[in-house]
Amino acid sequence: VLLRPASSGRQEPLGEADGLALASEPAGALNFLAMVENLQGDAGRGYYLEMLIGTPPQALNILVDTGSSNFAVAGAPDADVTSYFNPELSSTYKSQGIDVTVKYTQGSWTGMLGTDVITIPKGINGSYTVNIATILESENFFLPGVKWQGILGLAYDALAKPSSSVVTFFDSLVSQAKIPNVFSLQMCGAGLPVSGSGTNGGSLVLGGIEPSLYTGDIWYTPIKEEWYYQVEVLKLEVGGQNLNLDCREYNADKAIVDSGTTLLRLPQKVFSAVVQAIVHTSLIQEFSSGFWTGSQLACWDKAERPWSLFPKLSIYLRDENASRSFRISILPQLYIQPILGIGENLQCYRFGISSSTNALVIGATVMEGFYVIFDRAQKRVGFAVSPCAEVDGSPVSEIEGPFTTTDVASNCVSSVSFHEPVLWIASYALMSLCGIILLVLIILLLIPPRCQHRYTDNDVVNDESSLVRHRWK
Repeated sequence: VLLRPASSGRQEPLGEADGLALASEPAGALNFLAMVENLQGDAGRGYYLEMLIGTPPQALNILVDTGSSNFAVAGAPDADVTSYFNPELSSTYKSQGIDVTVKYTQGSWTGMLGTDVITIPKGINGSYTVNIATILESENFFLPGVKWQGILGLAYDALAKPSSSVVTFFDSLVSQAKIPNVFSLQMCGAGLPVSGSGTNGGSLVLGGIEPSLYTGDIWYTPIKEEWYYQVEVLKLEVGGQNLNLDCREYNADKAIVDSGTTLLRLPQKVFSAVVQAIVHTSLIQEFSSGFWTGSQLACWDKAERPWSLFPKLSIYLRDENASRSFRISILPQLYIQPILGIGENLQCYRFGISSSTNALVIGATVMEGFYVIFDRAQKRVGFAVSPCAEVDGSPVSEIEGPFTTTDVASNCVSSVSFHEPVLWIASYALMSLCGIILLVLIILLLIPPRCQHRYTDNDVVNDESSLVRHRWK
């Protein structure tokens, strides 16, 4: 298997020293072809993998999420899950007696940390012992109609709860199975209903890259910080027109690649500019504002294809060579997303882009167009065109480059990252400061009255003076 380095245009073999596995070993731990189409799901409900947990094995479907770091499964009955993991039925389960709570952009859960053995029927061969949280209570996490009963967090240990000392699922696989520190992901739901049967295919390749899952070259962008898969976005174009925003706006306060987010999420200022540009360049004269905010659907006759009315959207990412960039582009078939029809003759669509208060999130809306390589060994994320990203036989995604970066700043990412470790330090510092202030106030209260200032009539402030005059209306 010949693997392509970043944007070289040529094919060169890479070995495990580079963090990439070569050809599959039929008798070994890695058999990439066996992992092809091991996912099911869609952009609306997420993509999930079958996993066997415990002894004897209990089969559960597990959501693949590159935006978190805990491996957790339903550990008690829930109205929205069809099955759950019962640790009492597993002879290999060991409780760690540690409570854990994880909050997501939407939803949260609380559970108990433990360890058990897992096998992946369409994954790497063998059984491995991993940390596993059994979810005992949740809120807006398991949703009606979802066909998964757990979540596989594939981000870095910096995000693991209750602390980064919890070894993540993938780190456990790398150390125990001796596989390269790389995984890759293909999600094949382009142009298909996002709330449908959940049978759209996909592939999670653990330990390397499967050549049949992409066409053309792989383009790599550096991982800026190892917590989320944080990358650097340089600019956005709508219909080939640059939005002309300061590049730091795209990275406020981070830009990440997250398979657990269904939409392309944009910082508010960027989102407003994108919507304005789409309205300006589309062939639709008037459009309800509710469509852009996600509160309304747009419907057309089933015989119509509305995608021709909308422009292409391009995201520029910094290349491994910092003086160059490349762009990943999605056609409207990826961000004007069909849902289940209303009535017999209508097909309705939702807007696959939303606003965000704290990140630009490259979610399933974009990822469905590409084969995405999470090369942790070389601290980079790769993108290649996915052959399953086709609608009516035509590709709906593109990668082009290289482009010069002379028109953008040398660094578009804020030098200060206010993620959780920093926030904890700031919290402790503020608590210490408050404690010192409180101690000083107690000492002042205990000072004998003779040491205190004797007020005169001129010092007294009454209701007729400054208190009334300076009170806010």
